[in-house]
Amino acid sequence: MLSGKNILIGITGGIAAYKICELVRMYKRENANVQVVCTPNALNFVSILTLQTLSANDVATEQFTIDNFKPEHISFADSADVFVIAPATANTISKLANGICDNLLTSIACAFKKPIIIAPAMNSNMWSNPAIQQNLEKLITRGFVNVPPETGFLACGTTGDGRLAALDKIFNKTIEILTTEKLLKGQKIVITAGGTIEEIDPVRYISNFSSGKMGIALADFAHMQGADVVLITTKDVEKPYSVKKVKSALDMEKAVKEEYNCADLIIMAAAVADYRVKNKSGQKMKKSADVDEITLELVKNPDILRGLCAMKNCAKAKDNQGGKNSEEKASDARPIIVGFCAETENLIENAKSKIAAKGCDFIVANDVSRKDIGFSSDENEVYIINKNLDVKKLDKQSKNRIAQEILKEVYAQSGNLQNNQ
Repeated sequence: MLSGKNILIGITGGIAAYKICELVRMYKRENANVQVVCTPNALNFVSILTLQTLSANDVATEQFTIDNFKPEHISFADSADVFVIAPATANTISKLANGICDNLLTSIACAFKKPIIIAPAMNSNMWSNPAIQQNLEKLITRGFVNVPPETGFLACGTTGDGRLAALDKIFNKTIEILTTEKLLKGQKIVITAGGTIEEIDPVRYISNFSSGKMGIALADFAHMQGADVVLITTKDVEKPYSVKKVKSALDMEKAVKEEYNCADLIIMAAAVADYRVKNKSGQKMKKSADVDEITLELVKNPDILRGLCAMKNCAKAKDNQGGKNSEEKASDARPIIVGFCAETENLIENAKSKIAAKGCDFIVANDVSRKDIGFSSDENEVYIINKNLDVKKLDKQSKNRIAQEILKEVYAQSGNLQNNQ
């Protein structure tokens, strides 16, 4: 996705500097050319040799090293497509906001006319300082792209705001800025996420451990690539695309079917409860001193995935397949449908049985018995199985990266990438 792009990374003197080594690797894996520039204090936290090895380029630190009679700060500013400053300390943010150019990094930024991404990281007290907030607002007003810090455990031993944003967020923002050709433009993609909730009474429910992270990562990347995204989720999220909040399996079924007719792709990443309580209580069920056990009668929920796969005559799918001129194609037209399969044993065998039983085009299978992937984890390892039962493994990596690979694989196999239509 970043092949041939020139990315300049500016590292400043904060403890989060060590994390940028992995960000360099992420860019390199996408075939970007990466050049690193460090402030003098950044080298107290990360070594030149490490950064040179990872970037396969010399690391720039000095203010005026002349190469081919062109000042270095101007040369870097001219050659890079984007400048990513991470971590951005309070000191560097304040210098940039006030036009101070006392090192190579700040001099480059002053001369840089293309997008600049800034990812602040600092102690929570520093982050909340009005002067720092005002300086950051100045930069945003001038066009800097801010990837704000997160709340978490800080190097000073406290928990609060100021932790460097997840590297995937910085990486994805870079792709968003540099990807001028949106590969999924014109595609309507419906994605479900999270575990459904089946109420027992007004205060209790049956659910599962699904965090919704995988489905949300899929929706984020699809949106980044220009798709018209509808996320149907049980989680509270604010996104720049359409989000429909639902609760139960019946709610989710209704919401997905409402979007079916105009969808090109439906991804059922949600963990849908197989059963619901038959007679939900309208009032809180009281504990009785005389009763040690209670019995809940459950009934099966509709199989949303199988129901979708059985539906035909999708208007948009017919248009995409030439259904207006072909009765045979029109009768079979439906969106591409991807199911998810969470298993604790016999992963591949169960996934193959599921794709045959459901009738979907792809199944994405993962082992939720592992603590390092799956439910609530930020990472995953999955197998993509198509309806011909071909299997492709995606090795353990972040869910954001897994999401990108799933969408790329689904569209590559389906032949529906925007630039191939």
